[in-house]
Amino acid sequence: MITENKKFIKNETVKSFMKHYKIWDILAYAVLAGILLWLILKATGVINTPVLIEYSPFFGAVYLAGWAMNKLDRTTKDVDVMKQDLKALEKNVNSIEIDFNIIRKNCPKLAKR
Repeated sequence: MITENKKFIKNETVKSFMKHYKIWDILAYAVLAGILLWLILKATGVINTPVLIEYSPFFGAVYLAGWAMNKLDRTTKDVDVMKQDLKALEKNVNSIEIDFNIIRKNCPKLAKR
C-alpha cells in the first residue's frame, strides 16, 4: 500500500510539473542556460573556438526569441478569452441584480435588509 502511494505521488508530481512547463519551455530554459554557460566560459578564456562555432549561441538566441514571441502570442489569446468571459460574467451579474431587485420589491421582508 505504501509503495503504491509513493508511485502515485511521484506520478502526480511529474504530471503537475508537466502541466506548468511544456517541453518547449524546458528546452528554451536549457538553451538559455547553455548560452549563459558558454558566455561565462568564453569571457574567462576557457573556450577558444573557431568562428563558425562562435555563432552558435546566436542561433540559440534566435530560438529563444521565437519561443518568447510564441509565448506572448498564447498569452495574448488567453487575455482575449478572459476579456470575453468577463463581459459574459458582467451580463450575468447584471441580470441577477435586476432579478434580485424585483424580488426585493415584491417581498417586504427583504426590503428591510
